Amino acid sequence: MTTSSGPGTSTAHAVSPDSGEHWTAEGAWEVADGIHRIPLPLPMDGLRAVNVYVVVADDGLTLVDGGWAIPQARELLERCLKQVGAGFGDIRRFLVTHVHRDHYTLARVLGTELGVDVALGLGDRPALELMRDAASMTENPFAGALRTAGALDLAEQWNAPDDGDPEAGKLPDPAQWAFADTWLDGDQRIEVGPRTLDAVHTPGHTPGHYVYAERDAGLLFAGDHVLPTITPSIGFTMPTVDQPLGDFMASLTKVRSLPDLRVLPAHGPVAPSSHVRVDELLAHHETRLTDSLAALSAGPRTAHQVAGRLGWTRHEHAYDTLDVFSRGMAAMETKAHLELLVARGLATRSETSDGVVFAAV
Repeated sequence: MTTSSGPGTSTAHAVSPDSGEHWTAEGAWEVADGIHRIPLPLPMDGLRAVNVYVVVADDGLTLVDGGWAIPQARELLERCLKQVGAGFGDIRRFLVTHVHRDHYTLARVLGTELGVDVALGLGDRPALELMRDAASMTENPFAGALRTAGALDLAEQWNAPDDGDPEAGKLPDPAQWAFADTWLDGDQRIEVGPRTLDAVHTPGHTPGHYVYAERDAGLLFAGDHVLPTITPSIGFTMPTVDQPLGDFMASLTKVRSLPDLRVLPAHGPVAPSSHVRVDELLAHHETRLTDSLAALSAGPRTAHQVAGRLGWTRHEHAYDTLDVFSRGMAAMETKAHLELLVARGLATRSETSDGVVFAAV
């Protein structure tokens, strides 16, 4: 789920400067000397693709993110690696930006098969523990979060299997959700051949999200933290955290303190300026905070009710016109905005049987 995100070409029509084609076009596109972008397909996802970045060094390949563990993505990755004269046997390491399945699961499967290191932020370990204990779950792990958002009907619908989802009704494959080999904790430097990457902890989209900055080359492997045409979902994380939006905005400010870098995003085209995009994202969320507070002016409301008063996606679609999954994402993201208003002293919260109710101060 994405919200309207300021100026820029829409993701659906975005051409990436490295390829001169739509950003999802098949290929190993050179974004810088020795670095290639490979878009891999996503099932059941409006974004259509995730960018995996291949960093070539004398001792082999380091991949930033791995894609979703589906046969089509695996086959395409192998085919595109051949374009740079390499194959799976040349992979030496995966640096995964965060735990979501379109970034982690193929990296984890290949990492196990090839016996190579898979690195992930320590903050995402609780999510992996939850996935590994899925057999004991009695409901969708997000159902409780939806109920606290006041979206009681959506919680029930999210609990029902989605027949269009290829994973519906299946327990998570343990091979795809095995623990990382290396846990990243705090900011650190990682040597990749002659390159030095700054691994920067950027919680918000997930608690363990990392970006990787190569200052000398002026590049930011941005994961889902800084996306050029959309905003990453906030609040769509299990287990829940207290202030996902506060964390995200603080992480944006942290990345803004780095030099201005070319953005290599997980979704969308390569973009010229991390500073420009971070400023747009911060402004967008300040606007959403203002709009959310305004929605409380007529009286106390749940996040679900506030979400119904806001526009969604860059086209400002009405909340009620969104599909069930997108409404749930929107309700959880709205709750994140309202919780930050509480932290700023602009609203209060009270827990009721109908969910958390927020009121303007």
